[in-house]
Amino acid sequence: MTTWTNWAGNVSAEVTVARPTSVGDTAKLVSAATARGERVKPVGAGHSFTAIAATDGVQLDLDRLAGVVKADRETGLVTVLAGTRLHNLNETLWQFGLSMANLGDIDVQTVAGAISTGTHGTGARLGGLATQVAALELVLADGAQVRCSADENPELFAAARVGLGALGVITSVTLQCEPAFSLAASEAPARLDDVLTDLDELIVGNDHFEFYWFPHTRRVLTKRNNRVLPDTEPRPLGRVRHWVDDELLANSVFERLNRLTTRRPGIIPRTNAIAARLLSPRDYIDRSYRVFASVRRVRFREMEYAVPRAAVPTLLAEIEKYLERSDEHIGFPVEVRFAAADDVWLSTAYGRDTGYVAVHQYHRRDHTAYFAAVEALATDLGGRPHWGKLHDRDARSLREAYEHFDDFVALRERLDPQRTFANDYLDRVLGA
Repeated sequence: MTTWTNWAGNVSAEVTVARPTSVGDTAKLVSAATARGERVKPVGAGHSFTAIAATDGVQLDLDRLAGVVKADRETGLVTVLAGTRLHNLNETLWQFGLSMANLGDIDVQTVAGAISTGTHGTGARLGGLATQVAALELVLADGAQVRCSADENPELFAAARVGLGALGVITSVTLQCEPAFSLAASEAPARLDDVLTDLDELIVGNDHFEFYWFPHTRRVLTKRNNRVLPDTEPRPLGRVRHWVDDELLANSVFERLNRLTTRRPGIIPRTNAIAARLLSPRDYIDRSYRVFASVRRVRFREMEYAVPRAAVPTLLAEIEKYLERSDEHIGFPVEVRFAAADDVWLSTAYGRDTGYVAVHQYHRRDHTAYFAAVEALATDLGGRPHWGKLHDRDARSLREAYEHFDDFVALRERLDPQRTFANDYLDRVLGA
């Protein structure tokens, strides 16, 4: 037995670790565990804040089941093994002349873990990572190996693209990629009121738009990323600017500032105001995956809610009212992103254009009251919680939020009646 802990340090479990090196190994391990009545959970990078990857049985570490199986530059179809880390995949894709259409702002996850929890980026015309999946291969609880796509086992495909690890172990993912592209990034401070006034125009007028609101202020940092023509000369950030902005200020100084404000939370409104005023614009052009992803070394807890896009200003206003009437002092910016509607059963963007509002708290500070308040506000607006980020919703309340919730549960019952892939988290959000 060994102790497993997630990245954020808020979830741990005593597990027996198995490290399959092939799909066949994976099938044997799963079928043997099912025969013994043991539970099995695959684990990727452990970057989920929830206990979705925790188990009291066998933990499948898929790090050895990694790499690109095949890539077709003409069609853009790339098959990759489940344990491949996104940052490694992106580098490899670039060598093939390909890119993923959209990415989240962190790239340390495995491809299977990112898809299974509903990871997304931002972009009004683009869905989450699951919408880039053309096919999946899974190992079921009895060890059977199955493939699904829009044409082959379509019901399983609709469910397994955001499958929460509840249906089987994903062993490979076929992605629909695009010709490699670069992005022109434009980052600038702004006033929250101005951004909200022009929000629809900002969302639809950029390939990718997001902003970060500094609580206790009316200031934000906006990020606009737009594709450039293939022959555009790259203009990446200089080494010094990159180090100062992304390593020193965003990580080292931010860590020290959070340690200080943990001891003296009353100064947070003032430090937020100072930090927001110190922001300076920057513009650069680089490979798409280098623009999408950022390095995050400061540990935190996170909750993110998906609400109808039009409800974003209301939710932010309600969060601000809560902070004004409470004793909460929040040093982490609130992150706001956007995505197109999709048809994946348990996707947080299922059936509606979506705005994502993510709240964070430094790992040394208590997050519970803040997150509970935001969750209540978001739920009242029809919000759906990110499956890999903290929330307190259960199967009863989530059933109302998803048209195909009962379809997913019924499919799970057929594929895993013994609950080989169950754990306490899935028992709560899907029912035991």
